[in-house]
Amino acid sequence: MLDTFSIYEELSVSLGDAPARAITKTLAKMHDDLANTVTKTEFNELKSIVAELAEAQKRTEVKMEELAEAQRKTEERVNELAEAQKRTEVKMEELAEAQRKTEERLDALTKRMDELAEAQKKTEERLNELAEAQRKTEERVNELAEAQRKTEETLTKLIKRVDNIEVQLGGLSMAVGYGIEDKLYPHIDRFVKKVFAVEPENTILRQNIEYDVDKFDEINLYTEGIKDGEEVLVIGECKAQPGKKDIDRFIKMCQRVEKFTGKKVLKYMVGYTFMPPVERYLAHQYPELKYFKTYEIEHGKY
Repeated sequence: MLDTFSIYEELSVSLGDAPARAITKTLAKMHDDLANTVTKTEFNELKSIVAELAEAQKRTEVKMEELAEAQRKTEERVNELAEAQKRTEVKMEELAEAQRKTEERLDALTKRMDELAEAQKKTEERLNELAEAQRKTEERVNELAEAQRKTEETLTKLIKRVDNIEVQLGGLSMAVGYGIEDKLYPHIDRFVKKVFAVEPENTILRQNIEYDVDKFDEINLYTEGIKDGEEVLVIGECKAQPGKKDIDRFIKMCQRVEKFTGKKVLKYMVGYTFMPPVERYLAHQYPELKYFKTYEIEHGKY
């Protein structure tokens, strides 16, 4: 007799309740149908085949579980790959944006390079212009240097001529001055007595006062005399047309003579004419210095 309960229990363990019931039911029917036609040996063989089928089904289910697990892991891996793909796409978008910015930057750099190249070209043109201008300037400088050299040569010649003229004028001035001194000399004693109240004792024409070797002053009109019982010197300077520098030099000379001799110096200046600025200078700078025109002394006014 077929033990359907045992078969069900064995099948339910591996196949579950519903498949075990269906197979058990089918086996029971087959058993009933074959009971009259199949021998016991054949039935046992059939039973063995069913057991093998059940075992194969069990292995198939194990394999299915393994495949399900593999499928789960595959899906997890797919999800990981999908996430990685998503991250890759984000990264690709970032790279694409970076590439776009790089291309923009490259375009800007290319434009800047073009501008720099143009500026360089203009700079080189300007440098060429400056080099040409420098060359012309150097030529001009050489021309000016040559002109300066010629001017200096001419100036040197003129200076020599002026020096000669000054020497001649100096000689002429001295001659004029000497002429004034010579004309006034006969009138000096009367003049110093009347103007300075000095009793003249010794009047000398062109007296030299020596301070040291090669150091002396030449005095045009020199008078030694007595004033109020004191020895004094009366010194006169003669110039055709005295100037401010002549006056300054004369005052300093009188100071040297006074210091050297220890005698009080009374001073006066004589000339053919005194220009208004010189008269103002005398009045402002040296009010103590008396000045006269030659005719005033020569004709007895003083």
